[in-house]
Formats: sequence, structure tokens, C-alpha cells
Amino acid sequence: QVQLVESGGGLVQAGGSLRLSCAASGSTFSINAIGWYRQAPGKQRELVASISSGGSTGYADSVKGRFTISRDNAKNTVYLQMNSLKPEDTAVYYCYALTTVKYWGQGTQVTVSS
Repeated sequence: QVQLVESGGGLVQAGGSLRLSCAASGSTFSINAIGWYRQAPGKQRELVASISSGGSTGYADSVKGRFTISRDNAKNTVYLQMNSLKPEDTAVYYCYALTTVKYWGQGTQVTVSS
């Protein structure tokens, strides 16, 4: 079992920055990949960024060059640095961890005002 707790969401103006954090606990040794999805009202949940156990990263085309995913293994924490935020980045952001199953955090709201 893996537990995930997100923090760092909030309200920011367009062009601003936020950093999300996701603290993992439990069977963290079994995590193969960890990252972030987001879901805007009326839209499907979409993968934003991920980082594998080997350190490989991946990003949605819509956030490439603006968002950066990183991790601190000592703290079992993953970060999503979000720069140059746009109103279309407004969504609930969910941390996930992939073992043999996918675990989810509770979500954190990010609102970007124009």
C-alpha cells in the first residue's frame, strides 16, 4: 500500500508560478513511477508529468517547457514546479504512484486567473 498527500495548490495570476508537493509513505520501494494528473471541470483526467524509478521524466505537450517534475528520494517526495501558468492550467491536480496498482492522492486545486 502507498499513501500520497499533496500540498501546494492555490490561486495565482496568469504568468505566475506554483510548486506542488506529493509526499509518499508506505511501500514506497515498490513504486515504479510517480507523477501528476489533472482534471478540469467537464474534462477527462489527463497525465501532466511523470518520473520513473530510474529518473526518466515525461510531460504532456501542453506543459513542456513550463512544468518540471523532480523528486527527493530521502523525503519520498515528488515536486511539480509550474511556471508561466495559464488559465487553461486550472484544474484539480492529483498525485499518483504506480506499483502493480495505481494509487491516488486526494487532489489539490490550482486556479489560474487571467
